[in-house]
Amino acid sequence: MTREFRIYNTLTNRIEELEPRKPGHLTFYSCGPTVYSYAHIGNFRSFLTADLILRTAQAIGWEVTYATNVTDVGHLTEDDLTDPSGEDRMVKALQSKEGEAFVNVWDLARYYTQTLIKDWHRLNLREPSVRPRATEHMREQIAAVQKLVENGHAYETEKGVYFSVTSFPDYGKLSGNTLDNELEQTVRDVVVDTDKKDPRDFALWKKDDKHLMQWFSPWGWGFPGWHIECSVMAMSYLGEEIDLHAGGEDLIFPHHECEIAQSESLTGKPFSRIWAHTRFLQVEGEKMSKSTGNFFTVRDLSASEAEGGKGIDPLAVRMTLLSGHYRKPFNFTMKTLRGNVKHCDRLQEVIKLVGDPSENHGSYETEAGVILGGMYQRALEAMLDDLNTPTALASLFGGTKLILGKGDALDEPQKADVRRWLADMNALLGVVYHDEQTPAEANEEDPLAAKVDPLIEERRAARADGNWARADEIRDELAALGVDIMDSAEGTTWKRKSSV
Repeated sequence: MTREFRIYNTLTNRIEELEPRKPGHLTFYSCGPTVYSYAHIGNFRSFLTADLILRTAQAIGWEVTYATNVTDVGHLTEDDLTDPSGEDRMVKALQSKEGEAFVNVWDLARYYTQTLIKDWHRLNLREPSVRPRATEHMREQIAAVQKLVENGHAYETEKGVYFSVTSFPDYGKLSGNTLDNELEQTVRDVVVDTDKKDPRDFALWKKDDKHLMQWFSPWGWGFPGWHIECSVMAMSYLGEEIDLHAGGEDLIFPHHECEIAQSESLTGKPFSRIWAHTRFLQVEGEKMSKSTGNFFTVRDLSASEAEGGKGIDPLAVRMTLLSGHYRKPFNFTMKTLRGNVKHCDRLQEVIKLVGDPSENHGSYETEAGVILGGMYQRALEAMLDDLNTPTALASLFGGTKLILGKGDALDEPQKADVRRWLADMNALLGVVYHDEQTPAEANEEDPLAAKVDPLIEERRAARADGNWARADEIRDELAALGVDIMDSAEGTTWKRKSSV
């Protein structure tokens, strides 16, 4: 299948065709989180952009090698000021109240990496080809810094090793930050290394023999800078030149600007032809903040009420994050989330009507299938046009309305076409059901289902025996677990109770 995939390139400030260097094989890297806390929904909006790039490329038949990292050392609190004087975010997290739960910083890093991956799966993000960790690529990072020193792009001071910005004339080509005086203004109020040759120079290695995470290097004990790790891990798995690099807009400067400078100084080749960035997310019209009560992690929204969450279907959270275009600022609201909970419920009604979408697909040849096939093609064309998720979701909602309108009038060949449409739309957008498992299997793997299903069976038996008092007690127990139950002629079904 030959299709043109167009995406906005921050480097050139225009929408361009994404053309893999190797035809039909896309290589791309997306910056992952620093694992010092739970990733919030703003983080996941950026991760979802990468997931959509992956899904869209696969939908047109491309092979994809996709790497996204875990930063578990080296991200300093002053990195946004191109200065290494701040604390490592990992160490600072260990010293916080939440950090008291961990034995050491390595334990903290493991825990938050595991929770990241759990939340990744909750939101139905596909697994990358590789998820490298910074601490597992120390030898390569040290070797890269050595090479930069040897070829005149870096220098050593008493406090660390720095990349020399003046050695790379193209510094600033991504962000537009090129003026010495403007950059000097950004660091005037922080402690800086007086031995730095230029205020823009950024740390490749920080000397610190007292740091909780340290390695021995030619410059003594210490740890790497945040920027060098992404260059090294991207090139380790994708090669010296990659097709696309993604991340949040907050990474354009200095992180991605620094990645370009050090990567191209190491290889003499263009690092990435296309740079794609996701805009910031607000909640209820304000910047997310714990102090204002509008700061949400994935688990805050999707865990049951009994577990301290809001009991929302995580696919509805995903759908909400996709309802705004990635390149526009997005306002996440409870009203939009409630609307998407209803959309997800309707999709489950469709699955109940036509059967498991992973089985017995049709060929879009029935009357309903022709219409649904056209809707899928419109959704795919929208995604190929700079990931236009609002238009793609409109096709999904339109198809859902059509199917539910036909209801029991659908014959088996039409149902097969609906199952194919559900599978195709899910492969593209990931909001219909969790990948690689049916909805029933998803419930079986759900810890809440392990509590709910036996209670529902006990309640069924109690009702059959006429023990209505016990049946009512069980309904109350289920409500306390954050569960709504629905009785029908076919039996009893349940869903998480939503508090939005």
